[in-house]
Amino acid sequence: MSATDTGAPATASTSTPRPGPLGRLGTTVVRHSRLTAIVWVLVVVGLGIFAPRVEAELSGAGWQAQGSDSVAVRELAQDHFGGNASSAIQVVVHDSAGPVAEGDGAEVLARATALLEDDPRIGQVLQPQPGATLSEDGRTAVLLAGADASTDDMVRAADDLTGPLQDLSTGSVDVHPTGASQLWADFNHANLDAMLKSEMVSWPVTLAILVLAFGALVAAGLPLLLTLAGLVASAGSLVLLNQLFPVSIWAMNFAMMFALALGIDYALFLVVRYRAARMGHDRPVADAIAETMDTAGKAVLLSGLTVLVSLSAVMLVPSPAFRSMAGGIMLAVVFVLAATLTLLPVVLAKLDLRINRLALKWVHSGEHRSPRFAAWGERLWRNPLRYGGAALAVLLLLAVPVVGLATAMPSIKVLPEDASARVGYDLVQESFGPGAPGTLQVVVDQGQAAAAAEVLGADPGIAATLPAQPAADDSGLAMIQAVPTVDPSDPALTDTVDRLRTALPSSALVGGAAVENLDLKSQLDASTPLVLGVVLGLGFLLLLIALQAPLIALLGTLASLLSTAAAFGVARLVFQEGWGTSVLGFEHQGFLDAWAPVFFFAMIFAIAMDYTVFLLASAKEHYETSGDPRDAMVGSLAHSGRVIFAAAAVMVAVFFTFSLSGPLPPKEMGIVLGVAVLLDAFLVRLVLLPVLLRLTGRAAWWSPRWLRRVLPDVHFSHG
Repeated sequence: MSATDTGAPATASTSTPRPGPLGRLGTTVVRHSRLTAIVWVLVVVGLGIFAPRVEAELSGAGWQAQGSDSVAVRELAQDHFGGNASSAIQVVVHDSAGPVAEGDGAEVLARATALLEDDPRIGQVLQPQPGATLSEDGRTAVLLAGADASTDDMVRAADDLTGPLQDLSTGSVDVHPTGASQLWADFNHANLDAMLKSEMVSWPVTLAILVLAFGALVAAGLPLLLTLAGLVASAGSLVLLNQLFPVSIWAMNFAMMFALALGIDYALFLVVRYRAARMGHDRPVADAIAETMDTAGKAVLLSGLTVLVSLSAVMLVPSPAFRSMAGGIMLAVVFVLAATLTLLPVVLAKLDLRINRLALKWVHSGEHRSPRFAAWGERLWRNPLRYGGAALAVLLLLAVPVVGLATAMPSIKVLPEDASARVGYDLVQESFGPGAPGTLQVVVDQGQAAAAAEVLGADPGIAATLPAQPAADDSGLAMIQAVPTVDPSDPALTDTVDRLRTALPSSALVGGAAVENLDLKSQLDASTPLVLGVVLGLGFLLLLIALQAPLIALLGTLASLLSTAAAFGVARLVFQEGWGTSVLGFEHQGFLDAWAPVFFFAMIFAIAMDYTVFLLASAKEHYETSGDPRDAMVGSLAHSGRVIFAAAAVMVAVFFTFSLSGPLPPKEMGIVLGVAVLLDAFLVRLVLLPVLLRLTGRAAWWSPRWLRRVLPDVHFSHG
């Protein structure tokens, strides 16, 4: 059997290594450092001009299932029923002193009507109607400000009108806008405040961790500066893209968190390798740059591609919010990756030995091989079953609760208790019944309106039905509004909507804000298996191309599922069962938000594969040089373990800071992703995956000849 057949490395050449494509890229940008710097200054400044507008420009809507009946109802309501759609703004006016239609209440209603009618985004303003939008005791009334603009513009309208409307309140009369558009406007405000607070905490914490990891303040600052450049460029790009198609504000929120964590990872990997080549092995600057790019740079590029591929699978969900969120993160990753592979080599070459300025006394600046992680690798080699079994047991134990995980679309509890939308929501429930905030809208041909009303009136899930409202034009349509018996977040509403869609006349379409949520959840449930399958398949394919070894590529892919399952198991305990809610400061909904499984899976898998590439690329580099499985396993931990440890610590710090403040969805994101990184880095990548390398030995790196002929030739050793 030949060396090629066994996967053993060829004899290393004693000549000076010739740089590979990335090595040549590194030396090229260094030779043209001024041009590279000018290009990046133009990119960052040019796009950075637009970056401050990102919060105001990006949209807050887009959470809908394209092509669903509920979206069709919203569009019909906007076109034919004066804007009485799910995106309309409901202005709740409550008079604690007496009937709201008299005295101060009547004056407030008149002034609120005038204020709404002056806004060009508002369509018809419907006055309170007894038995429908005027409570039985007469103290609470709802003005319905019809939608005469897109859902995104209606969120902006709600944001603009909230203050002026609330200012109309008097001593006894309170004014609180509510409804779906107001909910997103309030959520965006709360989310922005939370993000800013989290950033204020995460950046200094991150810098402190990096100083400990690098041992030098200058070296620690490089990842933050590179990441900041990428974030500014991506924020400006999102504003420009928003001129072409709506981009969700969540795209920037996720991009900011994800790019900060990944950008630090990438820069950390390159800086550590450069210091080792320059100070540890005394390479000339050009050779050190080439070696860094051919080894760590190649791992970073493959890691970035894996992240982009994983997130691209989210595009399969036909929802504008999901697609723009995934696109926003991908855009930020592209900028951070580009800065790492082009700008960072220039900065490293210019700073060179000055990178170790302001170093801690105990730091060995040229040390690349960590004696502690080498000793840990030797311990795992001697006792693989003990440590691997313990890690596997912990992961499986935490993953068990995922079996009972329940999901639903976010409830009103995602908002702070003093948010206008939540206060108005509570008033509507108190005055009109628990299902009133989730009133259903049924659009039907006028000839079938009576039959539709009969079905609605007979359904046990409907508390009240309003008379059919004919369209204002000659469309021949009618709208019937029906109040459910349960809160919009109650699972029983799903059964009611399913029954109605089966029993109503053929022309009837069922919609409303609550139904739009149900339709989106159904679409997410249907899309999740496809997204998960595509993420796993593409992740395995990229690992196979990178490592040229099917067994370890498969094991690396499957290992990522363990940390993902464990993270969602913890998520069920916290967000569904309410464990630790008093410490974390939120009111649990009794379920995990429905968008979390598909979106978080893609994000967690991307991060997990990030660490997988770092570890296995280092292992393959050692195996290519020595052909010894023990050297590959121990050497990978010795040379990449400290980087993975530090990078994971940064990620965990970044994610967990987002879980400490703000509304519920960012808490879910911070806790789920933080737990996933914690488990993946410290149990999977630093224990279980090395154990798998130990147990599989040379078989881990074996590849059939026919497969090697098909795959591109990828090496991680320099030269």
